[in-house]
Amino acid sequence: MHSLARWLGIALALAAATVFAQDAKKTEMLWLGQACWKITTPGGKVIVVDPWVTSNPKTPAKYKDLDALGKVDLILVTHAHFDHFADAPALSKKNHAPVWGPAGLDSTIVALGILPLELAPRFGKGGTIAPWGPTGVKITAVHAEHSSELVWKNPATGKDEVHVGGEPVGYIIELENGFKIYHMGDTALFGDMKMIGERYKPDIVLIPIGGHFVMNPVDAAYATREWLKPKYAVPMHYGTTPQLKGTPEEYMKALGDAPVKVFPLAPGESLTF
Repeated sequence: MHSLARWLGIALALAAATVFAQDAKKTEMLWLGQACWKITTPGGKVIVVDPWVTSNPKTPAKYKDLDALGKVDLILVTHAHFDHFADAPALSKKNHAPVWGPAGLDSTIVALGILPLELAPRFGKGGTIAPWGPTGVKITAVHAEHSSELVWKNPATGKDEVHVGGEPVGYIIELENGFKIYHMGDTALFGDMKMIGERYKPDIVLIPIGGHFVMNPVDAAYATREWLKPKYAVPMHYGTTPQLKGTPEEYMKALGDAPVKVFPLAPGESLTF
């Protein structure tokens, strides 16, 4: 009996040590320009969001080869536009990594033969996935105010076709240690950002500020200060095309004295938490 208790105690101690070691590991977030992020979780999983690197003018040269991203476990796409989806099929096939995205988009890419069904699983707004089990990363799709058409070149005709791309989304990515990342995708202001802030309480928001197609710096600052209230924020989706004129400096000025730490990264720079 004493022996059983001893071994049970050892097993519990090892389990606790494993959890502690996982919590002690860091989260690394590498920005690759526009809305593309490589997130390495405390448990060692690698998630790439909105992969557009090979033709992205802001992506550093050393990352323009998909091999430079290393092993990728899962891909998230917020919507069908080229600057968020372009490298997803190739990256998926290279790593046999599923592309999770809006249900309508994944249905289209399977129907067109861009990816097989097993690499294009579907879920929708309000849905939560736990791809590595109940104690692993949890990803919830939330609303984004944008569009999501897929432009696809038909190999038979050589002509571009426009197909249904589902509804755009953002993602709440809750890591193994409870740290929450809100990747907002492309979006305008919408009132339910307040609900998202209150319900999910993101620690960090990855927020578009470029204007024209997405929020400008003043609108992004309003959403951050009044509704989302995160500890940290990183501006993204600016400076890639002439229309995306918003700057981190304008965003930070509009935030005023809001109690949020802003990291104005350059593409190729990373954060560790």
